[in-house]
Amino acid sequence: MLQSLQRGGSPSQQAAVQVIVALDADVLLLTGIDYDLNGETVAALAEIVAAAGAAYPYRLALRPNTGIATGLDINGNGILAEPRDAQAYGRWAGESGMAILSRLPIDTENIRDFSAMLWQDLPENTRPPDTAATQLLSTSGHYEVPLRLPDGGSLRLLAYYASPPIFDGPEDRNGRRNHDEAALWLRLLAGDLPFKPPDPPFVILGQSNLDPADGDGRRQAITALLHHPALQDPAPRGSSGRVEPGQSGDPALDTALYPKIGGLRVDLVLPSKDLGITASGVLWPPDADPLAPILTTASRHHPVWVDIAR
Repeated sequence: MLQSLQRGGSPSQQAAVQVIVALDADVLLLTGIDYDLNGETVAALAEIVAAAGAAYPYRLALRPNTGIATGLDINGNGILAEPRDAQAYGRWAGESGMAILSRLPIDTENIRDFSAMLWQDLPENTRPPDTAATQLLSTSGHYEVPLRLPDGGSLRLLAYYASPPIFDGPEDRNGRRNHDEAALWLRLLAGDLPFKPPDPPFVILGQSNLDPADGDGRRQAITALLHHPALQDPAPRGSSGRVEPGQSGDPALDTALYPKIGGLRVDLVLPSKDLGITASGVLWPPDADPLAPILTTASRHHPVWVDIAR
């Protein structure tokens, strides 16, 4: 990804830059961005975005669990060191992680990274019995990232990027993991982990990879998160006018379009109850909008945005 950005970017990366500029968010969580030790990839992207008209002087990329070798045959096919044998799927360490671009200063000294938690250590986890004791829960990561607000206060971002609940077998390893990645936030908010619950105000945001109404997956945890008394679900809506007659969820809430599945709501922004929500949406315009083909080129995912006020 870094090499591509240094050459000016692929068509999808160039389209993503246009989408970021059009979105004009003060704080942006990116998923599916490669990680490198010195942050060169996110810096290269930020430079291209700045040249296009949207400056993000503060950025953060933490090491994801993707591609970290386990030395084990995780998928049980008798072959070691395959992408599915890593702590999370990855052809190399750092593939497809997360990054934050921000116009607000990032309080790097008070970041909390929960990504080293063992799956077996999550209370009430659903991991298969044969899962290795060394298996980490987080796919890409679970982070608490404080931002410094202009009034001297702090806003904490609780960011994550979960495993899709497919690409496994009858043991439903990925489905169980996806469920428990959402459940980590529930346990943190309840004070059931060896970490203090986050101080408000905070926002849970990320790619849940699970629709609360349609598609595959175990919905208990994501449903509980959407209805948690400490959180608000602004139910951001797009304006594409799409219909999904074979699904039960509202297609206006969809955030991604999959070729064989259709639209799904798999990306979330959930502010804490003490924050005011002034507007929200999914950047998914009608097909006639000039931005529509650019969004399609950029990604199957469409940005979810929420305007908040203290």
